[in-house]
Amino acid sequence: MAKGKKTVFFCQNCGYESSKWLGQCPGCREWNTFVEETVSPVAKNAAYGAGGGQQGKRMDPVPLSHITALEEERIKTDIEELDRVLGGGIVPGSMVLVGGDPGIGKSTLLLQVCGQLAGKGHKVLYISGEESLRQIKLRAARIGEFNENLLLLCETNLETIRSTIERTKPETVIIDSIQTMYNEQVTSAPGSVSQVRESTGVLMQIAKGMGISVFIVGHVTKDGSVAGPRVLEHMVDTVLYFEGDRQVAYRILRSVKNRFGSTNEIGVFEMQEKGLAEVKNPSQAMLNGRPTDASGSVVVCSIEGTRPILIEIQALVTRTNFGLPRRTSVGIDYNRVNLLMAVLEKRAGMHLGDCDAYVNLAGGMKLGEPAIDLGIVLAVVSSYKNKVVDQGILIFGEVGLSGEVRGVSMAENRVREAEKLGFTTCIMPKANIDAMQGKYQIRLIGVANIKEAMEYI
Repeated sequence: MAKGKKTVFFCQNCGYESSKWLGQCPGCREWNTFVEETVSPVAKNAAYGAGGGQQGKRMDPVPLSHITALEEERIKTDIEELDRVLGGGIVPGSMVLVGGDPGIGKSTLLLQVCGQLAGKGHKVLYISGEESLRQIKLRAARIGEFNENLLLLCETNLETIRSTIERTKPETVIIDSIQTMYNEQVTSAPGSVSQVRESTGVLMQIAKGMGISVFIVGHVTKDGSVAGPRVLEHMVDTVLYFEGDRQVAYRILRSVKNRFGSTNEIGVFEMQEKGLAEVKNPSQAMLNGRPTDASGSVVVCSIEGTRPILIEIQALVTRTNFGLPRRTSVGIDYNRVNLLMAVLEKRAGMHLGDCDAYVNLAGGMKLGEPAIDLGIVLAVVSSYKNKVVDQGILIFGEVGLSGEVRGVSMAENRVREAEKLGFTTCIMPKANIDAMQGKYQIRLIGVANIKEAMEYI
């Protein structure tokens, strides 16, 4: 081994560094995640930091009251669903990480962003380490027309990429993907913990030092998190996850970290032949194809950020043929479904111990808001008793362990969305109904517990 180099072990899950191999990572408690890598020592006087400060320059602390905070002028992509998730547009000098399963549409979405920005006169540089120029051209021809403001580069060497960015001076850079980039000063292979961390550091210096917006694509592991060290998500300004099943047309763009906006917003897209199309009314899209005169089907309203989304919950309760009943949930937390069924047994006197129960969230979405609890309960009751819930009824409310229905936030937004889509009745918590009586044409029914809610269906 060359002089000055040493061997260390990195956790592939969280980036924990150790001088020897360990079976279990002390940082994330995962087993068998350590890999051996050779690293070179970095000079002590090397310049670090995203600000690109000069070497040896003395920095004095500044009082907070002396700093002027100006609202950043954002760059609109004209893709409203993406702009909403980003907090209103792209902030110059920001770094955005986009993660998702293979084939989910990450590269397609970013190429559409490039087309929109280039059409508005912004210079964009798309750097691909996975596809050739011809492959990108074929996808671009399917998506739409592009002008001369979009520059393409197939490269994985970071030094070449840095010099190209300094020479062309684009406003936005797309890196597809960070796992294919490598730094010659790091001896490990591309995609390793050291390479991903150092490559992200170099790109961060470029973004902050030159005021360039950088989008980087990140692969995900089998559990759905971005591959590479956990420090990767800490370094960037925004982390977006592209969710959805490749067999389902709808895709959800969700923000899990955003230094410039809310982390609760989502964007809904539909995969079509010419790329990803915005779904500006997700509630209407999610309710298309809803069955008529079928028991176990109810419509609930969930809030994602500031957007109310109406979605169908389906339940199927049947007598089990085995001693141990089977419980399955899709799109809803499995433990939450079991908890609500236990509440029904204890507080409503329903005998579900000898029944299989299957609960599904239609449309391929995933919801974890407690406001859908009452909808799950009434869907299970509807299927168990084989009673059809009227199609004009919307349901929302949180259910406690004693069977009470608790109030939820943003109740007026939910009722307004239901009225807009033609619903005639809303079963909701009694705690939320007082402030809304007489304001809407829709009939409002307030319930205090699950027994009162069961009486109406």
